[in-house]
Amino acid sequence: VQLEESGGGLVQAGGSLTLSCAVTGGTFSRYSLAWFRQAPGKEREFVAGIKWDTGYTDYINSVKGRFTISRENVKNTMYLQMNSLLPEDTAVYTCAADRSRRWSLYHASGEYEYWGQGTQVTVSP
Repeated sequence: VQLEESGGGLVQAGGSLTLSCAVTGGTFSRYSLAWFRQAPGKEREFVAGIKWDTGYTDYINSVKGRFTISRENVKNTMYLQMNSLLPEDTAVYTCAADRSRRWSLYHASGEYEYWGQGTQVTVSP
């Protein structure tokens, strides 16, 4: 299973970006998926996730109302629409997949088996 992110870049504060995560191999529809980010000097953190079965979504508080996670099973692709970007959103964003088909949507990175390489998002003031 391979995950590949795209869509990162440089944007001014208040702007928007849409990240994509293309998944090849395995059965995409059976994976719960998530976006993580890591800023320089900080720990990697869960940003948003979407369950494999119900499509239930979860977000960290700092992005609620600004970011939207979605998936297209027919395209084996997950998205993160990011609006009203802030300088503190600057980080490397990485997508991850959990193949276990469990009930919960996890925030801990250790619960995800497959990872992409990451894409840089830089928000200028």
